[in-house]
Amino acid sequence: MIEPRLASGVLISAIKRMVEAEGDFATVLKKGDAVSGAILLIGQVRGANPQLYERYPSFDGQTSWQMVDLKEPGEIAVQEYWQKRCARDPDLWVFELDVASAARLDGLLAMFI
Repeated sequence: MIEPRLASGVLISAIKRMVEAEGDFATVLKKGDAVSGAILLIGQVRGANPQLYERYPSFDGQTSWQMVDLKEPGEIAVQEYWQKRCARDPDLWVFELDVASAARLDGLLAMFI
């Protein structure tokens, strides 16, 4: 049985408010389907080394953030990847976080699974 889950738009809004409340930066680069759109998150620490994360469902009905492995690291590769994904999936959300530390980013990902 599939467990009910929080709508994508509500989840994005909650993450954004929590990030901004701590003085960090969050922005939606592309809005997707408000209810069931997949979420692609770009996580950065102090504006450097962007990493892509996608929220995947598991067999037990839970979700987890998985890092997307790109052939080349860097901002250009990240941008090209998410733009190609958006072309294939118009319901996709693209969300960017820029936080003060890697521990903060890890904590946010763990909190919003």
